[in-house]
Amino acid sequence: MDTFESEQIERALSMSSLISAMRHVYAQPATVPQRNVMHLSKESDDALALLPAWNEELIAVKAFTYFPSNISDGKDVLSSRLLAFRRQDGAPLASMDAKVLTYWRTAAASALAADYLARSDADTLLICGNGHLAAYFAWAYAAIRPLKRVLIWGRDQQKSAMTAEKIVHGAEYQALPRERQYQVSIVSDVEQGLQCADMVSCVTGSPEPLFKGEKVRAGTHVDLVGNHHRDRRECDTQLVLRSKVYVDSRINVLSEAGELLIPIAEGEFSPEQIIAELPELCSGKVLGRGKVSGYRKGLNSQEEITLYKSVGSALADLAAAHVVLENSSQLEVGA
Repeated sequence: MDTFESEQIERALSMSSLISAMRHVYAQPATVPQRNVMHLSKESDDALALLPAWNEELIAVKAFTYFPSNISDGKDVLSSRLLAFRRQDGAPLASMDAKVLTYWRTAAASALAADYLARSDADTLLICGNGHLAAYFAWAYAAIRPLKRVLIWGRDQQKSAMTAEKIVHGAEYQALPRERQYQVSIVSDVEQGLQCADMVSCVTGSPEPLFKGEKVRAGTHVDLVGNHHRDRRECDTQLVLRSKVYVDSRINVLSEAGELLIPIAEGEFSPEQIIAELPELCSGKVLGRGKVSGYRKGLNSQEEITLYKSVGSALADLAAAHVVLENSSQLEVGA
């Protein structure tokens, strides 16, 4: 069994190839049990999670720990590994640093969803948050739309400046043709960013809505990634009610995501109003912007707000692991 650490994984992945692989994997039959998040005590948010998935070629299971109090000690809040096995005979293939793998697959999955749900002429991305994920989202969205601007908003402008620097100095940005290299800037007011953005990605740990839903422009695609708690949310109920709602996984989102669970508890939203999961978009079972039946009378598809809520799917881990193995010549596809 081979071991892949963060540097090897970074070398094995590109956003365009990962998104392409995800599109293919999501469109094919696969088994994805509900992710199992286990709280380690009643006195803290410390948790252990297991995310298994398999298809005809590969079995992948990711385990991660979440210790939020570590931040005060300068330690990692998240630690994670992924194990990959050959589906044909169960032989172990690899152990991977799943922390870096998760950054790549999370951003790629959101960009894949945006490829179906954002307007075809969308060229301005607002990223709310300046943590580890933020730069990956800029690189991922640039793989599905010819971006002109990326706006960074966060409560710490120094960290936002560091995020902007990371984006433009990253290999993904540097590999773009000069004419595709977008402008990256910081906004001090999130509402200022919303006035300009065609696409909004929220990658924060905020327990409360980041902005008022009424401030989101018609035709915007909103991507909510940062929250995994039932009683917290990055958006308010109004935004949910104004939007066509899509998710990465109904069973996981409806177990963990306050963005939808709070409006459901308020009696304002129901699970039946979720239009589709990402695999249904990739398989063509449900079509994206402009082609979904049931749009409200008087609005055309360019005016609709689309909302994609994700909490993390093991199918994304499976696809990412497949790309790492394939690019490292460890897996004979179709064997």
